[in-house]
Amino acid sequence: MPDLKTLYEEDTVAWSEQQAAALRAAARNGSNQLLDWENLAEEIESLGKSVRIGLQSQIARIIQHEVKLEHSPALDPRRGLRHTIRQARAEIERILEDSPSLRREVPRLIQEETGRAVRLAISDMEEHGELDLLDLPTLRKASFTEEQILGDWFPEERRG
Repeated sequence: MPDLKTLYEEDTVAWSEQQAAALRAAARNGSNQLLDWENLAEEIESLGKSVRIGLQSQIARIIQHEVKLEHSPALDPRRGLRHTIRQARAEIERILEDSPSLRREVPRLIQEETGRAVRLAISDMEEHGELDLLDLPTLRKASFTEEQILGDWFPEERRG
C-alpha cells in the first residue's frame, strides 16, 4: 500500500475512505486526542462522496444529451449537445485521473443514472414539443455502455 501522502496525491477518493476508516478505528481504540472523531470521519468521507457525485452528474449529463441527439427531431441544438458531451467526457477524465479508484464504479453509476437522465431528456423534449410519444417505450428501456459514455461514440441522429 502506498504511503498516505502518495495515496492522497494519486487517489483522493481512496485516501478519504482510508482516512475515515482510520479515524473510526482510532476512536474505537480509545485515542486520548480531544477530537470529534465520528464527525471528522464523516467529513473526510464526504470528500470522496462529493467527487463521486460530480462523476455521476457528468455521466447523467452525457446520457441526457445522447438521448436528445438520438430522439429529438430539432436540428438547432445538435452542435451544442455534442460540445457539452465532449466537455463532460473531459471532466470525467479529470475526475478519474485524480481518483482512479472510481473507474471500477463507472458501469454501476451509468446504470444508476440512466433512468434519471432519460427522464430529464424526456421532460426537455416534451417542453419543447420534440417528443414523439411512440418513442417513450424505447426511451424508458434505454441502456448505455461505458464506451458510449466515456468514448468517442455519438448516437445515430434522428432527422426531422
